[in-house]
Amino acid sequence: MIYRGFASVYDQLMSEAPYGQWRDYLQSCMDRYGNGGKRVLDTGCGTGEIAVLLKEAGFDVTGADLSEEMLSVAHQKAVEKGFSIPFYQMDMRDMSGFSPLFDGIFICCDSLNYLLTEDDVQAAFRQAFGNLEKNGLLIFDVHSPYKMSNIFAGATFADAGEEASYIWNCFEGEYPLSVEHELTFFIEEEDGRYERFDELHKQRTFTVQQYKEMLAIEGFSVIAVHADFLKESPLDRAERIFFIAGKKPIEK
Repeated sequence: MIYRGFASVYDQLMSEAPYGQWRDYLQSCMDRYGNGGKRVLDTGCGTGEIAVLLKEAGFDVTGADLSEEMLSVAHQKAVEKGFSIPFYQMDMRDMSGFSPLFDGIFICCDSLNYLLTEDDVQAAFRQAFGNLEKNGLLIFDVHSPYKMSNIFAGATFADAGEEASYIWNCFEGEYPLSVEHELTFFIEEEDGRYERFDELHKQRTFTVQQYKEMLAIEGFSVIAVHADFLKESPLDRAERIFFIAGKKPIEK
């Protein structure tokens, strides 16, 4: 999904997102399972919040996203921190030309769920595999089947902020375990008037077993599967599932 119109206030709308938990989780996984390298790619980086946090933690970070508007915000954020982070407008299904390769590739904040077919997910995994160093890690998180079916489907969310408000309606999508998010944003302009933006976001998830099978097809070894930032097997009511996959089997 290419976010339009509201990239400049996206961070405000996502102000409660636990970005620090993502950084800590990624860092701990790289320390425990990685090859010791620090060169990482933040795929679907959005406004660069996690990329900047990873840079602060000592990683050599590159960011990639489909949205030019989001990348513009990410670049400005990095500059304000005094960081030089390369950001590229790229599709995670078609990412080539990186040299040297990466020690870790991250797909955070359910960005992978915007790929609606198995072929598209396979393509993203294939590109990640080709861009990883030996013993490199692919780490990603997705919405759980439980969240798609029991929390999103048929739900309405709303928030009235001082500068931006939204109404968010969720409907079952055309694919199994998929939802369509109908989003209406009202963003305050400098003259005090509000501009309206309407967007449709489509997301789909798969079962843990399906993700494992797709990873195996591309040559990955699944190292661990976690639930909701916790290093334990996913629970039936977990909302977010994390996968750690290695480019080859890694001895613990």
